[in-house]
Formats: sequence, structure tokens, C-alpha cells
Amino acid sequence: MGKNEYEVIIIGGSYSGLSAAMALGRSLRKTLIIDSGKPCNRQTPNSHNFLTQDGSTPQEISEIAKNQVLKYNTVTFYEGLATGAKKTKEGFEITTSLETTFKAKKIVFATGIKDLIPKIKGFAECWAISVVHCPYCHGYEIRNKKTAIIANGEKAIHITPLVKNLTKNSTLLTSGKANFSTEQIAKLEKNNIKIIEKEISEIKHTNGQLEKIIFKDGSKENFDCAYAAIPFEQNTTLPMDLGCELTEHGHLKINPMYKTTVNDIYACGDNSAPMRSLANAVYAGNVTGAMINRELADDSFNKD
Repeated sequence: MGKNEYEVIIIGGSYSGLSAAMALGRSLRKTLIIDSGKPCNRQTPNSHNFLTQDGSTPQEISEIAKNQVLKYNTVTFYEGLATGAKKTKEGFEITTSLETTFKAKKIVFATGIKDLIPKIKGFAECWAISVVHCPYCHGYEIRNKKTAIIANGEKAIHITPLVKNLTKNSTLLTSGKANFSTEQIAKLEKNNIKIIEKEISEIKHTNGQLEKIIFKDGSKENFDCAYAAIPFEQNTTLPMDLGCELTEHGHLKINPMYKTTVNDIYACGDNSAPMRSLANAVYAGNVTGAMINRELADDSFNKD
């Protein structure tokens, strides 16, 4: 096996990628992690709901994980951006932005997703700080606060009961005409959930801490925090360039063994799972690494 040849290349070195690399490193697999150093949670002050690391910063957890993974001498870390991918007779060829080329039998995409931030002044600065996506990741810290829920339709119906469990003072901001059935409206009213249909023009904040929401008609409402259901896209087109299919919701389609729809390509983490959490990413990466090792071991054992 040549200098730039590996058994497995993992594109994405955050929680799921590092977890997959640990499983592979402990199985003596020559593995390369390619990572650009821009995780999607880089603005999040603290990570929660993950045993042993509750309250640590995302960077602290990543650094511990990276240091532990790289103690396995078959694992190599390359800091850079993967920009090209193609299928070859022997496996795959990955090219970086510096035009370095690496080859591997199997590929793991642990590339996460990109949140599509609304064009609302102040939203990006508050995202993951006081405007959040997940009650499990951030809900305890903003419990009992005056809370906005920026969502409409089924997304709003999904998250509102979870938020109500954490605070009795929440308001739905649908940013346009509310899209609810008569039955859903009745349930919201029964639970004292106020609905504001006015479009949002700005989120007033101080260093990312939400203070008030300003609507396009000039009116204002004070809030301490907000949940927002916003769309996303894949962080990279490389899996699709190789033929990997997406689900109807935009995640990479995988089977229970974390295989994509293209042979020898796997995916784990936020790019292929609706449950966005550190714990889920670590679990998915661990299983992915084990599944790849099993396949490599079987191929070698049964080789003629």
C-alpha cells in the first residue's frame, strides 16, 4: 500500500468521523481522516446531553477525541478540504483543495449538514446561542424563559409540546399565515400557545443573546430565547457526485449498517440522521467503523 493509499478515508473529522476512526484504528485499519476544521456547531457555547462531557465546549470534546484517536498509529489526520471524488477500479480517489490525492477501498462521509440561515438581521449571530434547534441539546439551559418558537406547520406541531414541557411561556411565530388544521389550532389554544403570524424583520440581541424580536410592521415583542426550525442542505456535494441518493428530507440514504446506496460508501452523523446530537453522532460513527472493519475482514478471509 503506497504513501497516499488507505483502506478507509473518512471525510469529516468531527464526532462521528472521529468515532468511526477510533473503531477502525483499534482494528488496525490504515485510515485517513480529512477535515477542514469547520464543524457546524462551532458557534455553540456548550454541548449537553452527552455523558461524561455535559457542559464542555464542542472544541474541548473534539480535541480530547482527536488526541485519543491519533494515538492509534494506523490513523492519520489531514487538515484540509476534500473537493473532488471519483470511483476507480481499486476503490476511490479523493482530491483536496491543495490538489493532494488520496486513494482508499472504502469511503465514509461524516460531513454533517449546513443550516440555511434565514435572511433576518441578527439571526445568524444568535444561532446556536440563544436561537436554537433542539430542546434536548439546549432546552434545560433556557427552561422557564419567555420563549419564541419560529416555525410553522408540522414542524411547529412537532416541537411545541417539547418546548411547553420546559416553559409555560411560549409563543409561536409563524412568519406568515399559520398553516395548521382546525384540530391543531384547538390544541394550541387549549395549551395557551399564542400565535403571531407577522413576518420577522430583525432579532435584537447583545453578543448573540436574544432580547426582542422586531416584526415587519414595526411592532416588537420581548423574548429571552427562541427555537427555530430551519432548512438545511448537505455540506458537500461529493456523495451525490459519486451517485449516493438522498432521502425525501435531504439526508444521505443509508441502511442499518450505515451503507449508502453506492457500494463501499458509508455515511454517519448529521448528514444521514434526523436526530442531531453529539451522542447519536458518536454512536453512528462507532457502528460505521465496526461495519467497515467486518467487511474488510470478511473480504480478506474469503479471498481466493
